[in-house]
Amino acid sequence: MAPVNLGRGINFGNALDALDGGPRLPLEHRYFDAVAAAGFDTVRLPARWSAHAAAAPPYTIDPAFLRRVDAGAAAALDRGLQVVLNVHHYSELCAAPEEHRPRFLALWRQIAVHYAGHDNRLCFELLNEPRDALTADRWNTLLAEALAVVRDACPERTVIVGAAEMNSPDALPALAVPDDDHLVATVHYYAPFEFTHQNAGWVPGAERWLGRGWGTPADEDAVRDDLARVAEWGRDRGLPVFLGEFGAFSAADMAARARWTAFVRTEAERLGLSWAYWEFGTDFGAFDPELAAWREPLRRALLGR
Repeated sequence: MAPVNLGRGINFGNALDALDGGPRLPLEHRYFDAVAAAGFDTVRLPARWSAHAAAAPPYTIDPAFLRRVDAGAAAALDRGLQVVLNVHHYSELCAAPEEHRPRFLALWRQIAVHYAGHDNRLCFELLNEPRDALTADRWNTLLAEALAVVRDACPERTVIVGAAEMNSPDALPALAVPDDDHLVATVHYYAPFEFTHQNAGWVPGAERWLGRGWGTPADEDAVRDDLARVAEWGRDRGLPVFLGEFGAFSAADMAARARWTAFVRTEAERLGLSWAYWEFGTDFGAFDPELAAWREPLRRALLGR
């Protein structure tokens, strides 16, 4: 069985992965209705498991959190959507990989066993944006260990793997891909960062970029070149590639955001990459929860109609 074709997706960021003091998206059924009705294929559900599991062995996941994840996954699957469920915001693992290795593997052992009987439209993504002390060599070793844990319970489920350095396309050459017929590779794309993250409060100095535009021929060529290298890497390895995150922060001019989003999306599709926009309804959101409506320039940029 081949890996799931993820098609066109959207991230439900800041819901199951919300950070203290940050924006929050409630996982309401009407949001899944909106995504399905718009014509998306996939919902990516980032989940901050590390904030909802015991600190000591056997590192038991909080049953209440597991029920929340179950509800989100079921809401998507019930509407004919595919699901990408990941481990998100495990910053402690990235800071101290050896210390947190047993806990990370224990989390995946529990997740894999729990979802072993689920529809194969539910896919796993091992770790969002490995970085810092979790270098490429360390991550390659841990990735293979985590995949083996998952395969004990889920031998044919699609598993998504990304490179170190925050899933950067530039880090793909250092990613050691295990021999497995059910893998999809992932990258995240936010270039140019000074455009996509202008005035983002968590990025030091980002206020200096406010007003940065996008859309010159040189801007377009840069995106073409970046994504072409990603697609070539995947073709060389016979591996599907998922553009798991791309988006521009709300402080950017909406017309420029829409131009960038449409261009990245169309290039990804031209090159055969599946994708998921970051994100549905908070600070990068394509949907306005207060108005209960899509932000039309972004919806058109993503869906082309």
